[in-house]
Amino acid sequence: MAEKLKKELGLFEVTLAGIGVILGAGIYALIGIASGIAGNAIWLAFVIGAVIALLTGLSYAELSSMFKRDAGEYNYVENAFNKKMALYLGLVIVFAGIVTAAAVSLGFANYFSALFKTPVIYIAILLTLLLSLLNYYSIKESSWFNNIATVIESLGLIIIIILGIKFIGKVDYFEMPHGFNGVLQATALIFFAFLGFDNIIKLAEETKDPQKTIPKAVMLSIIISSIIYILVAISAVSILGWQSLSASKAPLADVAASSFGGIAFVVLAIIALFSTSNTVLVSLVTTSRMAYGMAEEKGLPKFISLVDKKTRTPWVAIFLIMIVTVLFILIGDIKFVAGLANLGLFITFTFVNLSLIILRYKKPYMERKFKVPLNISKFNIPAFLGFLFCLFMTYYIIANYF
Repeated sequence: MAEKLKKELGLFEVTLAGIGVILGAGIYALIGIASGIAGNAIWLAFVIGAVIALLTGLSYAELSSMFKRDAGEYNYVENAFNKKMALYLGLVIVFAGIVTAAAVSLGFANYFSALFKTPVIYIAILLTLLLSLLNYYSIKESSWFNNIATVIESLGLIIIIILGIKFIGKVDYFEMPHGFNGVLQATALIFFAFLGFDNIIKLAEETKDPQKTIPKAVMLSIIISSIIYILVAISAVSILGWQSLSASKAPLADVAASSFGGIAFVVLAIIALFSTSNTVLVSLVTTSRMAYGMAEEKGLPKFISLVDKKTRTPWVAIFLIMIVTVLFILIGDIKFVAGLANLGLFITFTFVNLSLIILRYKKPYMERKFKVPLNISKFNIPAFLGFLFCLFMTYYIIANYF
């Protein structure tokens, strides 16, 4: 009899998993570069990103209430289109998860190297190996580490928000050195910071009452993370201004240092280590579960779905994902690898929103414990808007970043 994964995660753990991976490397590593493109209006790029994430998150919430499987998007597209299309998209998702883990591992290694003068590539590989072992050992231990890291990385962002309170109103928050096109370019870049809410779906096999818990966790993680991002962006430009922020290699650490000196720089850099390592862990966990779910559905070779009898984790999927992640780490270019992740992300979201629209007509009587509001008959307006936004951003990234 095939081994099954343990159902141990409740709303609190799953929501923290979403917040933990969303509040990861993106905000710490990319806000400086993005502010150089969007200016003091960088907060507006986060607002646009939040709208896209929320629209797509609503689609995820309804779809996850219809299907129980770990494979998530794979099942949605298979039911809306066909198995072949689902396989293609599933491979895109697994690929995006792998390059995300690789890019963020490099981000972790850059911070670590800045503090301890160590080789970047070696540290990134070592991090991936250690977190893959934690992933193999138990989903509960992985969730425990995520909970701790989420609290620490959130604390770092809250510190930035508090520091910015007395500086609010000191800059023009609509200053756009490259116009609104610059804001759109920044949105395409910083959307990497919203990575994560889609990964919640892949924890369904190990979540208690997933059809009710997953939709709630998706929306909560997006809303909480978006509010934090927007406030951090406003605080950062209020304290440093977009010119100084864009010139910094460790922007949020410099924001803190401007108020409390060198010790604050070290503290924020250490917090960034927790943040990036947490993102890597959750990416490895969810991508391995995606591969496991696809193998269960016979979209990938069956041996990938093998579960360890002792730890009851998908050990083959875990170690295959680890090996391929290391190969992408060896590329060494974090901007290029992150660009690949964003492209895969928007392609995935385009099909998720389209799947909801199609399934409203194809399976109108299928039980939905959560249903996205604002409909014209069976046609869902938020899903259509999410589809258009994601399709546009897919084109925009290809046209401007490759």
